[in-house]
Amino acid sequence: MTQSHQKNWFGRNWLWFIPLSGCLGIIFLFVFGIGAAIFGVTKIISDLSPVSYALEKVNNNKEAILVLGNNIDDNGFPQGNINIQNENGEVDFEIPIKGDKGEGILILKGIRVNEKWVFEELYIRIKGKQQRIDLLEKALESI
Repeated sequence: MTQSHQKNWFGRNWLWFIPLSGCLGIIFLFVFGIGAAIFGVTKIISDLSPVSYALEKVNNNKEAILVLGNNIDDNGFPQGNINIQNENGEVDFEIPIKGDKGEGILILKGIRVNEKWVFEELYIRIKGKQQRIDLLEKALESI
């Protein structure tokens, strides 16, 4: 009587399983790597002093709270640029923001002179309305 030995699943399918799992692993690493990079860049931008200052101004503005609600925070990827060279620089951002009641775009434009930011424009454009909430209390505000 001959005894037949049947291979297990891996023994029968290893020729296609190893390359397929390697390709899927590379795809997952690529997707998660890009996601982590985007999250990292967004986090770095939101932690910049002019951006964090602008978000603080939004959360302390009564009109913004009335229109957008409480817990106003950035809501997506900022568009624009920032350039810092030593103690000078420029910032020009449009940051999507969202509160409990609505959404808007935070417009932030300013320059940095001797390590102080001076804002030329700082306002919220409310989505779906022709409303603008000015966040500057005087002609040029600085931090």
